[in-house]
Amino acid sequence: MEITPEMVDSLIAQGIDLVWLIIPKLIYAALFYLVGRFIIGKILKGFNRVLEKRDKNPSLNNFLSGVVKAALYVSLFIGIATVLGVPLTSFVAILGAAGLAIGLSLQGSLSNFAGGVLILVFKPFKSGDVIVAQGHTGVVKQIGIIYTRMTTFDNKEIIIPNGGLANSDVVNMSTQETRRADLTVGVAYGTNIKVARETILDIFKNDKRVHQDPEPVVFLNNFGDSSLDLVVRAWTDAGDLWPVYFDTMEAINTAFEEKGIEIPFPQRVVHQGKD
Repeated sequence: MEITPEMVDSLIAQGIDLVWLIIPKLIYAALFYLVGRFIIGKILKGFNRVLEKRDKNPSLNNFLSGVVKAALYVSLFIGIATVLGVPLTSFVAILGAAGLAIGLSLQGSLSNFAGGVLILVFKPFKSGDVIVAQGHTGVVKQIGIIYTRMTTFDNKEIIIPNGGLANSDVVNMSTQETRRADLTVGVAYGTNIKVARETILDIFKNDKRVHQDPEPVVFLNNFGDSSLDLVVRAWTDAGDLWPVYFDTMEAINTAFEEKGIEIPFPQRVVHQGKD
């Protein structure tokens, strides 16, 4: 096919018309983007100030700010596409297909993501709390969107996916100001229970960390194979629980030795038959 001067002139004319058609749209799209970005910046600054006044949780604030920022920029680019003449329905269809593909490929991560959102919003625990979860006990160090980091009392770092945390039992040991120390003490059969009880209660009376309301109690709990088992309960501040527990165990041992109260060990009575 031979290219004639008339065809070249026609193509040039069409090109010029196309340029004059596209350039205004590009200018409008650029202005739309600049103005939109300026407005988004102002909105995000105001939104972040509201979040800081409402909640001091940095993980939750960063997450909410990121969601709002993403939603605003998606809206901005949809507006730009509309200015450029892209059909809105096609654009939404593309976004929907992309979202479906991403969702199918990241099912496990999305479960953890949803769990992180639930934890940050409903706050079953916060950073610094001592919790028991997923078979681990430790101090929560960081709550992220996907994982929660905690440190055990022997200084191991545990990283737990939020999906499991949000859908299982979590024991929070830091929400209450007071805790009850529960001890079990065995004494030998034949021991005067009243004397043993008074001995233990005297230890609590001399310990200022132990609350007297509700007052400590000592009860006979079980007739064991080799001992009479006493259950000992005393209330204290949450931070004093374990010091009180260990100090009391040592003090009971010392006081029982001084008063001749025997702490038994397992024994067996064997009868030998005669032929």
